[in-house]
Amino acid sequence: MEVCGGQTHSIIKYALDQLLPDLITLIHGPGCPVCVTPLAYIDKALCIAAQPNVIFCTFGDMLRVPGSQTDLLHLKAQGADIRIVYSPIDAVHLAQQFTDKHVVFFGVGFETTAPTTAMAAYQAKLLGVTNFSLLISHVRVPPVMEVLLSSPDHQLHGFLGAGHVCMVMGYHEYLPLTQRYQIPIVITGFEPVDIVKGILCCVRQLENKHYAVENSYQRAVNERGNLPAQELMMQVFEVVDRNWRGLGEIAGSGLALRSEFQQWNAESYFDVMMINTQEAVECLSGQVLKGLIKPPQCPQFATRCTPESALGATMVSAEGACAAYYQYRRLS
Repeated sequence: MEVCGGQTHSIIKYALDQLLPDLITLIHGPGCPVCVTPLAYIDKALCIAAQPNVIFCTFGDMLRVPGSQTDLLHLKAQGADIRIVYSPIDAVHLAQQFTDKHVVFFGVGFETTAPTTAMAAYQAKLLGVTNFSLLISHVRVPPVMEVLLSSPDHQLHGFLGAGHVCMVMGYHEYLPLTQRYQIPIVITGFEPVDIVKGILCCVRQLENKHYAVENSYQRAVNERGNLPAQELMMQVFEVVDRNWRGLGEIAGSGLALRSEFQQWNAESYFDVMMINTQEAVECLSGQVLKGLIKPPQCPQFATRCTPESALGATMVSAEGACAAYYQYRRLS
């Protein structure tokens, strides 16, 4: 199983899974940060963005993620001030520029993007920017890997670790998993040669019955990771339980603002803490994210569910497995 949407897209785009012998099956895991953002947080984002005198900022791939009733793109078309930014710091600058507005940044993603969100909170506090807040839905990768491995019916024999996550966090958190579950974890990149090399490393470990964390992405990753980024995250965030879209609540898998940064918590500021929602039953993206089915096995794939009219986030995200199959494998 690869736990990175970028790797999933490379695998499908270059048909790496079709080049492998039948003995090896690649399973697509919950590696798309947009896809696992819980539906409740999409609805919270929609509620906040619809408020008057709000500038709602997010990354571009969040605009078309479906909420319970609509998405941010349709809300923007109706007149809401929703803006795509390239960095959370851009949202802080907007708040300094438009002092008569309240600027909100929607922070989602794995440990890869969490440091930049933490920097925005840090800068807002440092500069005394009070018309700015953060809607935080950051999640951590190691806890979801443990949940998958602890499932009694899992059929996983190895992991391809997400290179960019490990570039920030290192890979020391994976070491106990390899020994506890007797499974290889190979940290790898995103180019076809990186992925194939990672698969080869996994196979060699399995043949030798040797289970360890192996770093085959040494040009970008070391065991300890980016220590200044980790220090900033620890200063701004605390680890909490978090609900994952399609997977449910996972203990210790989320990040939330610490008490000293609660002034910049958009959930509290806009009183949306208690929004609860339920997934559409016809969307099987949760099973896709768990690796239980491939996207074409969903009855709605490429019929009712397309990038233009998606039922789930896995069809609209740039890293979603359903989007990859729709783009590269739909007509094969």
